[in-house]
Order: sequence, then structure tokens, then C-alpha cells
Amino acid sequence: METGREGTQAVQEMMDVYKKLGTPGEPHKLLSRMEGSWETRTKAWVSPDQPPSESKGTAEHKMIFDGRYLQENMSGDMMGTPFTGIGYMGYDNNTGKYVTVWLDDMSTSIMYFEGTASPDGKTITQTSQYNDPIQGPMVYRAVTTFIDDNTFGFEMYGKDQTGKEDKMMETVYTRR
Repeated sequence: METGREGTQAVQEMMDVYKKLGTPGEPHKLLSRMEGSWETRTKAWVSPDQPPSESKGTAEHKMIFDGRYLQENMSGDMMGTPFTGIGYMGYDNNTGKYVTVWLDDMSTSIMYFEGTASPDGKTITQTSQYNDPIQGPMVYRAVTTFIDDNTFGFEMYGKDQTGKEDKMMETVYTRR
């Protein structure tokens, strides 16, 4: 019978760890700043030596699963083509990293980003690796910047095999 109690205690200790790691905290409150309805203005660069294309769109952000994740639904156009995308961003209490998955109707890939926030909580910087069909293996860097309660920005950069990094896009979100 001693083994039964020890086993029960071990299971309870394990469940306590999972419960603690599954509880939203301050990093999740940072994500909740992006909750709401947004107008977007996007600039996208095909080449760093060419002017960017510019477009407008909308985005809806909501916290889901009791404040654990931020869900984004975005629509607009990208370089003259209608565009919709969906993303999920969270904070993994176990790894201490912000994580994002992104899917859209211009590709069949699922992008996975991971990174950290600045000590002042004004930016979240994440990276992702992708084997681009034109440029080959690349590292993407995404930066989310909190400007004020009604504005935030998103920038994405791509670093190719030579180590050269170029700005690919930027979006400014303005609360509706």
C-alpha cells in the first residue's frame, strides 16, 4: 500500500507543476494589449532597392482559452492580391518564450516563431526558419512594438544564406 500513496503523491505533484505552467501570467497580459478591432496599413518589399507596395486591411484580435493565447484574423491585400491570414500567439511558461504560429491563403506553409520580450515590455522579438523556394534557407525576424494603447507595429525581416538581412514588411495596427 505504501507504493500506492507514493504514486498518488507523485501524480499530484506532477499535476501541480502542469497547473502552474498552464496558468496565464504577466506575459499573457502583455498579449492582451493587442485584443480588439484594428485597421492595418502594410508596406511590403519585394526587393530592398524597390519601393514597397502599400495596402490597407483589418484585423480582429481576441484572447482565447481563458487568456492563454491571442488569436488574430487578418484580411486585406498583399501586393495587389486579396489576402487573409490567421495567427495564434502565446507565452510558454515552461520555455519562457513567446510563440506564434501563422497561416495564410498565400502559401501552404505554417510559420512558427519563437522569442522574447524586451525588459520594458515594449517589444517582442521572435525568429523563424524557412526554406524559401527562391532564396533557399532563411531566418525571419519578427518584431512587435507597442506604441501606445491604440497603436502597435509589426515588422518582419529576412536574413538569407549570406547573412544579409532585409526588411520584408511592416504593418501598423490602429485601434478602430
